[in-house]
Amino acid sequence: MDSLKSTAAFIFRAIGGEIPETAVILGSGLGSLAEKIESPVVMPYNEIPHFVHSTVEGHKGNLIFGLLGGKKILAMQGRFHYYEGYGMQEITFPVRVMHLLGARTLLVSNAAGGVNETYKTGDLMLIRDHINLLPNPLIGQNMDAFGPRFPDMTHPYDLSLIRLAENIAVERNISLRKGVYLAGSGPSYETPAEYRYFRLIGADAVGMSTTPEVIVARHCGMRVLGVSVITNEAHHFTDDFVNDGADVIKAAGRAAAVMTLLFEEMIRKNQ
Repeated sequence: MDSLKSTAAFIFRAIGGEIPETAVILGSGLGSLAEKIESPVVMPYNEIPHFVHSTVEGHKGNLIFGLLGGKKILAMQGRFHYYEGYGMQEITFPVRVMHLLGARTLLVSNAAGGVNETYKTGDLMLIRDHINLLPNPLIGQNMDAFGPRFPDMTHPYDLSLIRLAENIAVERNISLRKGVYLAGSGPSYETPAEYRYFRLIGADAVGMSTTPEVIVARHCGMRVLGVSVITNEAHHFTDDFVNDGADVIKAAGRAAAVMTLLFEEMIRKNQ
């Protein structure tokens, strides 16, 4: 708690005592939303006390405060992952800091493989639920100041935010899927048998992040909306099929403009 409070105090001073209404976490290749933020205050992770460093391509490693959609936001341009060797407390540390700074809504994005056979590269999927195969970030002594020992996860993704996103998609002619996101550890991509298994247990998309941040956000009482960008089709395998990290970053980059439009409108219209 002392580390969380000292980090929040550092950021509070850096942003001139402003209160962000919304927190945003941008996944692989999706950091271009940060370029839309007005009057930005950019804080590299390596300058923020108790933040670890992002080591993954497509994650620039900046915390940015500013205006988007006419609202004050705090955006992570890149996240931390379990496969980088970080523990769950390090991965989710920024979520609790952003909550301490006043953010009560979290918008989170990721790049994911589509295991649903109808999904195509470039699709956007609203996350309606998730399957967490990573260690639960709440294991250990409960932080009573944030939430209860056994937080409810019946609706990890806020139903009213999902409805708002669907309405915006209709207004803006954005094609949206809605499905279940599964988080595994990585960093190796899954085998065809694992993809089939994930599909059988109810997953529509698979990735290596997001669920720890969402669990901690819900523990704090934050409202959460999650969006996956489908960056590869993990349901049709040929003899020459390979998963390539560079291709994932490129596919995410191509879809980033649409996701940025959706998030900007969500921030503008969220009450």
